[in-house]
Amino acid sequence: MPYILHAKAVKDGTVRSLNTANYLLSLYVKSQNFENAHRLFDEIPDKDIHSWTVLISGLARIGSSSTVSKLFRKMQTEGVPPNQFTLSSVLKLCSSKSEPQIAKGIHGWIVRNGIDLDVALENSILDVYVKCGAFQYAERLFERRKERDTIAWNIMIGGHMRIGDVEKSLDLFYRFPFKDVASWNTIIDGLMRKGYEGTALELLYEMANKGPTFNEITFSTALVLASKLSLLELGRQIHNLVITVGIHNKGFIKTSLIDFYCRCGKMEKALMIFRKIHPLHSNSLNPIITGDESMTEVVAWSTLISGFVHNNEYENALQTFVSMVGDDIGVDKFTVTTIASVCANVGSLTLGQHIHAYIHKIGHQLDFHLGSSLVDLYSKCGSLEDARVIFEQTSSPNVVLWTSMVSACALHGQGHEAIRVFELMIEEGIKPNEISFTVVLTACSHSGLLEEGCNYFRLMKEVYRIKPGIEHFTCMVDLYGRAGRLDEAKKFIDRNHVSNQSLVLKSFLSSCRLHKNIDMGNWVSEKLLHLKSLDAGSHVLFSNMCAANQRWEEAAKVRSLMRHRGINKLPGQSWIQLKNKVHVFVMGDRSHPCEAEIYSYLDALIGRLKEIGYSSALDQVMQDVEEEQGEQFLGYHSEKLAIAYGIISMPSGTPIRIMKNLRVCTDCHNFIKCTSQLLNREIIVRDIRRFHHFKNGSCSCGDYW
Repeated sequence: MPYILHAKAVKDGTVRSLNTANYLLSLYVKSQNFENAHRLFDEIPDKDIHSWTVLISGLARIGSSSTVSKLFRKMQTEGVPPNQFTLSSVLKLCSSKSEPQIAKGIHGWIVRNGIDLDVALENSILDVYVKCGAFQYAERLFERRKERDTIAWNIMIGGHMRIGDVEKSLDLFYRFPFKDVASWNTIIDGLMRKGYEGTALELLYEMANKGPTFNEITFSTALVLASKLSLLELGRQIHNLVITVGIHNKGFIKTSLIDFYCRCGKMEKALMIFRKIHPLHSNSLNPIITGDESMTEVVAWSTLISGFVHNNEYENALQTFVSMVGDDIGVDKFTVTTIASVCANVGSLTLGQHIHAYIHKIGHQLDFHLGSSLVDLYSKCGSLEDARVIFEQTSSPNVVLWTSMVSACALHGQGHEAIRVFELMIEEGIKPNEISFTVVLTACSHSGLLEEGCNYFRLMKEVYRIKPGIEHFTCMVDLYGRAGRLDEAKKFIDRNHVSNQSLVLKSFLSSCRLHKNIDMGNWVSEKLLHLKSLDAGSHVLFSNMCAANQRWEEAAKVRSLMRHRGINKLPGQSWIQLKNKVHVFVMGDRSHPCEAEIYSYLDALIGRLKEIGYSSALDQVMQDVEEEQGEQFLGYHSEKLAIAYGIISMPSGTPIRIMKNLRVCTDCHNFIKCTSQLLNREIIVRDIRRFHHFKNGSCSCGDYW
């Protein structure tokens, strides 16, 4: 269309009209034909502000930052002052590309030329500074402003929360006199994402009592918060509220409700709401669907699949995805990345390969969204090599993709390789963010690279001006603790005033147990108990620590306290996929159809392992019991059952891959090392922290996990 009109305008001479030329230019830009747009632009003799703005805004939309910068400078050289639309387009590009220098240049030009900033333009500049992490400029602009509207306050509140400066964000929130619903939503959602669920809940109640009326985002955030805190009754109250205000039939709310009930383990209720979006056959998940599917419908499917996985109903998750594909539901990139994350959580390499093939089949290109999802998928399914291939094939890598690759190396205990990739990212001009530093610090921790970890922590603070969050503090405490530097870990906790953070203390307690420092463990446990943490892991850690030191009475007290507080230990589960079926085991599981063969083989295998030096780690048993009884407790842990089933079901020499939802205990770790040596077989185990590659009697973690 633009070609024909352009040719006609050239033929009849109307192209010489500025209005006609600008119209043709806008058509080329809308069709993203920038080659012809540039050519026409260069041919316009007397360009006006509209000509410049059309081309600059179009290039800004596709992210062509270098060309936009050149045009913007040329525009000023030729004496054409930019208008609000031009400036807004350039500023949006600066924000998306994290380029504060261009924003500073624009801001400086405005000040030098004495142009009055309107509120909208000031907010655009403020937003760029915040999103680019240039908080020194953002603070200066914000504090000097005569008029600070609600948008400006919310930009600052949200910006400080994103970088983990919770204290500053809360300070701004409480200082803001005219908080609107967006202000409350921003602070509550931010607190929840940063691990301050208790404070978020307090503010939610405060908002309900004296704040603005809840909107859809508030209700959705409240449902996520209720699920994170396992507050089923609160979630039900919110459900009743959305029915009362009449928004329960909105797709956004329905998917939030599905997600809430899934996370609380109420799959029947989740399915009931899902069926209101998709009528189902009575005995099947297959829906009766006609026509195009909206984004809400696609998200509902993805949420349901994630819910099944969250509740360990892997077969239902697979069946639902098959139904989704079979019924021609429109699968976009969002859905594919969600499904890829599902496969990653399940740890099924076979299913992951099918998903990869499906992505290729439906024609999605490997951009950084899909690339990072597939890197994550393959790494969590145990194939670091496939993750590397995807990383190298993905076009336009950004910080998300690079961070995914660093994380993949960290997950597999390849600390030096993780550091190499991280350094290469910096060399390529990619600026690491707070997540990148969390990942590289984790890699250092898992590989015992104390000096390197300390250097990266300093680099993050001093060079990249990223304020450490709880995740970074936890990594550093873990790094000191694993290295046996418990005194330094404690000093670090005190120096950074994080002794009231349960995540940090739990990491320290784990190190105390690793190095059998019962006195330091007592100090940490008292702190945790004072916080009244509802985390089962912290209580179990200390109980295990007492048991390992034969302090049975103290171990029993901790278990009694757990019962009194209603804290239940998450049951250990291990699973293995054979063909298209996932087999799940729990400790002492007798429900499997091959139960007799599994236990018979496992008993015989343990006998053979003892001949080559394996002995049960009885200090792992939680009670003061006889040795024979203790060995029985340890002998039938879920990972041992899964491995035994894999050995008797798979061809000799085939690597065995199993997944576990908790940390592998010391006894099972020794058992698997000895098994890999005795049977000359590779065994790959993913626990909650990392991958363990067992081969020839040794583990890739170097017994350091």
